[in-house]
Amino acid sequence: MGASKAWRWGAAGAAAALALTAGCSAGGDGEGTTGAPREGGVLKLALEKEPECLDPHQTPTQSGRLLARPILDSLVYQDPKGTLHPWLAKSWAVSTDGLKYTFNLRDGVKFTDGSAFDADAVVANLDHVVDPKTKSLLAASLISAYDSAKAVDPKTVEVTLKKPDSGFLAAVATPNLGIHAPTTLKDDPAKLCSKIVGSGPFQSDGGFIQQQGITYTKNPDYAWSPEGAAHQGPARLDGIEVQIVPDDPSRSGALTSGQVDAVTALPPTSVKELRGNDAFKVHSVLYPGANHSYWPNTANGTLADVRVRKALRAGIDWKKIVQNVYFGVYEGAEGVLSKSTPGFDASVTPAYAYDPAAANALLDEAGWTARDGDGYRTKDGKRLKVRHMWSDPSVETLSVQIQAAAKEIGVEFVEENLDGGTFVDRLLKGDYEIIDTGFAAPGPDVLRVLFSKANIPTPDRGIANNMARYDNPVVEADFDAALRATDPAEQLKIYAKVQQQLTEDAAVLPIYTSTSSLTARSGVQGVAFHVDGSPNLTEIWLES
Repeated sequence: MGASKAWRWGAAGAAAALALTAGCSAGGDGEGTTGAPREGGVLKLALEKEPECLDPHQTPTQSGRLLARPILDSLVYQDPKGTLHPWLAKSWAVSTDGLKYTFNLRDGVKFTDGSAFDADAVVANLDHVVDPKTKSLLAASLISAYDSAKAVDPKTVEVTLKKPDSGFLAAVATPNLGIHAPTTLKDDPAKLCSKIVGSGPFQSDGGFIQQQGITYTKNPDYAWSPEGAAHQGPARLDGIEVQIVPDDPSRSGALTSGQVDAVTALPPTSVKELRGNDAFKVHSVLYPGANHSYWPNTANGTLADVRVRKALRAGIDWKKIVQNVYFGVYEGAEGVLSKSTPGFDASVTPAYAYDPAAANALLDEAGWTARDGDGYRTKDGKRLKVRHMWSDPSVETLSVQIQAAAKEIGVEFVEENLDGGTFVDRLLKGDYEIIDTGFAAPGPDVLRVLFSKANIPTPDRGIANNMARYDNPVVEADFDAALRATDPAEQLKIYAKVQQQLTEDAAVLPIYTSTSSLTARSGVQGVAFHVDGSPNLTEIWLES
């Protein structure tokens, strides 16, 4: 399980009506079409990583969400600008106390197994998400306030929350809360890891085959596209063939040799080369959510001292390293959240400036004043050491440069490449100083998922998202206030305060904003991205 890829978990966005600004246009470089959209054809796509499970109720991985979305619709649709629209629910109402959500469902919707979509299906899906047997690693946390749901009549569902949750609607808009055909939910959850059935524009009779991929065919009866979607009705493609090609050069070669039409997540070196080739287009957006960052253990060990954390933040030229490693394809981070996230607070940016003099002063103040024979700082005869644990080879080049930069201010970074089991065991025990990852999410509510005390991973709780092991009562109160806020502007004001406090506490060391990319031959048209940054496979069409 890799720290930088498999651990990129998502969260529900809360700023429904605010614009989400992408780093590049949804059409990518060389945007433009040469004629009217064409019907038919099969898109051949190479994906960099397979999901551990296809069921988004269970899996937290981005690849799982990407592959589930063509099959599973949601109650609510969140467009690329962050605005919420009707989808399987044609309307909804929220009680004045924020505890009851009443959804009025669309007529005529059918799952591809022939069964009808109704209120009982919604109840079954919500209950499935929170059922302990499902072992949800993300979806259940997105609706942690969920108490119960009941079918008032076949087309009306009433959902009751245990406490107000202003992010609930955005949560049910995510693929993680996608609606399965209820008959499939009665089986062992493990079966859903290979095959799911929904009401979406595509279906997959064969399901996902590990180390191979998945084949979709068009649902010709699809007539319930979400309000606000660029394309309405059945998909233009006849099908999609997805294969898993984890090796970067092999994936790039499959595209340039014509074996596939498009690929995801090409490395920056390949992106740089193909951007100058008219036969291909690099479509990309900045991921919203938390930047790819180093997450320091704030609870114990060397980095429990905020002065040391601030010294690392100031004493390493993070932006220069990002430029060196990623050739300008990724942008250096300027805060806890990426700039493309609704609610990003630009006022914190100066705190992330490179200032080695300030870093050295902070380390002196923290008592790390002596130096050993190798030039590392010491205190009471102990070297200033930071263990960075990881299990994904893709982080190695970045880590080596950070390691060298840290030595300049007298800090030894010890790189620990661990197997997945050891990585998880030490994560749960809190036996580390630094972990790195990023979290794609369409809104600032991701901060609650990443920094709430309730989400600190422990042996009893299991894997959870607060890898900084951060616990601040002031921020906890802000999280509670944000959940209760009914005015989006007020909620963003609260999350701006949270970003300021996290910056003051140096609770995270942001590195870069990840870019979601789909690189395709020039004949692949209609490329766009979902609000969470994942490619929208259902609006693509082929010129030939």
